[in-house]
Amino acid sequence: MFTGIIQAVGHVAQIQPKGEDTRLYIQTGKLDLDDVQLGDSIAVNGVCLTVVELPGDGFWADVSKETLDKTGLVNYQSGQKVNLEKALTPTTRLGGHLVSGHVDGLGEVVLREPAGRSEHFQIKAPDELAHYIAQKGSICVDGISLTVNSVNGSVFDLNIVPHTLQETVMGDYRVGTQVNLEVDLIARYLERLLTGNSAKLADTGLISKEFLAENGFIK
Repeated sequence: MFTGIIQAVGHVAQIQPKGEDTRLYIQTGKLDLDDVQLGDSIAVNGVCLTVVELPGDGFWADVSKETLDKTGLVNYQSGQKVNLEKALTPTTRLGGHLVSGHVDGLGEVVLREPAGRSEHFQIKAPDELAHYIAQKGSICVDGISLTVNSVNGSVFDLNIVPHTLQETVMGDYRVGTQVNLEVDLIARYLERLLTGNSAKLADTGLISKEFLAENGFIK
């Protein structure tokens, strides 16, 4: 688990294709690795990766085809800057919100404009994620815990202060930039609970007689 409070900006130093998977070497910049061990988790632009080697100035991680298919990592190139956060501990300050490091989909920056000393961003989420995003709720963008200012359909607004622009990769965002999105963990579990007994049914797209009976539509 993570908090969405970025601890350092690193960069992708090496990319090694391994069949359908990939191995990444992330140079971690000012991130303190003294307490990191093999098998620990580090969020890279919001993607939870497992440390498999520790050469000294960074770490190697294996990235599965599933992760490549679901995140922006598939398009990263050597030199790409990334947000970094080590997994939280029981004594970590929860300055953001609970973040799992499991990306739900890719969003796209559709607007960036000055707003006083801050920057106003609009990001378009995939349509299937829109119902999880609420005004004044939390969302994770490339591993950053952010507050949603407003929502219009699948497009949500963010106001980003200078410190966040300076200490994360958001300063490099432009219209068209793709970003990893993770919706609020509570919203996902709440939706599952609200489905009640229907949650045990496979999502076949078909409504059975048993389903109608269990949910009170027929007797």
